[in-house]
Amino acid sequence: MKEVIFVTHNKGKIESAKKHLKGVNFKTYEYELEEPRSHDIKYISKYKVEEAYKLVHKPCISLDCGFWIDELEGFPRAFVNFALDTIGIKGIVKLMEGKENRKCRFTECLSYYDGRQLHQFMGKHEGTISNEILGNDTDKKWSDLWYIFIPTGYEKTLAQMSQLGTVPN
Repeated sequence: MKEVIFVTHNKGKIESAKKHLKGVNFKTYEYELEEPRSHDIKYISKYKVEEAYKLVHKPCISLDCGFWIDELEGFPRAFVNFALDTIGIKGIVKLMEGKENRKCRFTECLSYYDGRQLHQFMGKHEGTISNEILGNDTDKKWSDLWYIFIPTGYEKTLAQMSQLGTVPN
């Protein structure tokens, strides 16, 4: 099997990839790729995997996620990092005060590029936003949203769960 490179600085995404890509011979290359401004996570993931390929000249994967909050008309969408850098999870919890509709979802795109062909795989993980910030810090988390995201079918945030690594299906 050929080696696949995962270019990222996000240790939580690396842990998640290790858990879900068993049997794949992949290595990580720690580097923060430029992220283009776009509402389209497929475009962002494509852009990043092509940039990663230019950097390492080997088949690469890229994982990019968006976060949609129904009550806030989808905010922050693909601009998760911007929202977390500005208002943070405290700001998101504040925006949701008194709101009954707490539905939200992670949407993710995993892109694979070997220098010739691009393959993209989409995933969606439904849930709700907790009323407060809950849980413990871990090297497996890849977003502070884990402290407020409760997956459908669960009563705890991802940060409260003992087996972290990805959003449960």
